Amino acid sequence: MGVFRRSIYKTPEQLRGMLEPGRITREALEAVRGAIRPGMTTLELDAIAEASIRAAGAHPNFQLVPGYRHTICVSVNDEVVHGIPGERVLQPGDIVSVDCGAETEEGWNGDSAISIVLPNADDPETVARHEELSRITEQSMWAGIASLATARNLGETGAAIEAYIEANPHASTGEPLGILRDYVGHGIGRKMHESPTLFHYATPQPGARVKPGLCVCVEPMMVIGDETVAVAEDDWTVVTVDGTSGAHWEHSVAVHDGGIWVLTASDGGAAGLAPFGVTPVPLS
Repeated sequence: MGVFRRSIYKTPEQLRGMLEPGRITREALEAVRGAIRPGMTTLELDAIAEASIRAAGAHPNFQLVPGYRHTICVSVNDEVVHGIPGERVLQPGDIVSVDCGAETEEGWNGDSAISIVLPNADDPETVARHEELSRITEQSMWAGIASLATARNLGETGAAIEAYIEANPHASTGEPLGILRDYVGHGIGRKMHESPTLFHYATPQPGARVKPGLCVCVEPMMVIGDETVAVAEDDWTVVTVDGTSGAHWEHSVAVHDGGIWVLTASDGGAAGLAPFGVTPVPLS
C-alpha cells in the first residue's frame, strides 16, 4: 500500500482563503502597535490582541498550541522569541517583539510578528541601537520575501536572508547580527505550522520548490551579540546567553501564478518589497 502525502502546495481558491486570517492577524498587531507604551504590562498587550481577533470573528491560533493559553508571544530585550505575556512592565527604550496569529471559522491561519522600540529621551543610544537591530532584521525578512519572486527553492530564500545580514553589519558592533539557527520559518494553511521548513540562512540542502501554491512564513530572528540562546525556566521564552537584545519580524507570504503576495501586509508587501525591485501581485 502506498503512503498518502498531503501536498504542501495550495490551490488558487485555498490561497484566497488565506487572505482573511492574514488581515485579521495584521489588524491585531496594528492594535498592539497603536496602544503600546512604557508602563503597560505584556499581559495588557495580550488582551488587546485577543479582543481584536475575536471582534473580527476569528480566534487566536496560539491558544491552540498545547500548553499555551495566550494570544501573543511578547519578548522584551534579551528575550528574542516565545515570551509569555505576564506582569512584566514595559520600560522606556525596550525593544518589544510581538508574535501573533489568528484562525478563521473556515479553518485558515495567519501568522505575523513585529518589533517595536519604545521611546526614551534619556537614553538615545539604547533607542538607536534597538532601532537599528529592528530595522536590519525587518529588512532581512523583506530580502527573503523578495527572493520568493524568482527563487527556485527555499534554500535560495534562506541564503538571501543571510546575505543581507552579512552585508549590513550593526553599527554598534561593526559585525553582522547573529541569526537564531534553531528557530525556523514554516508553511502555513489549515494549521499555523505546516511543512515546509524555511531556514533563515544558507544550507547545503535546496529545500522545497518555490512554485505557485506555496504559502510560507518568513520570520528571521536576530540578535546584536552572540547567537547562543537558551530556554528560560518557563520552558517557552528564548533568551540570549550574553544578555544582548534580539528582534523578530514575520510575514505570511503566498506564491501564486501571477507572482507573490504578502498576506499579512496591508499593501501586499509593496512598500517593503520596493527597495528590492519586486512588485507584489494581488491574488485573483
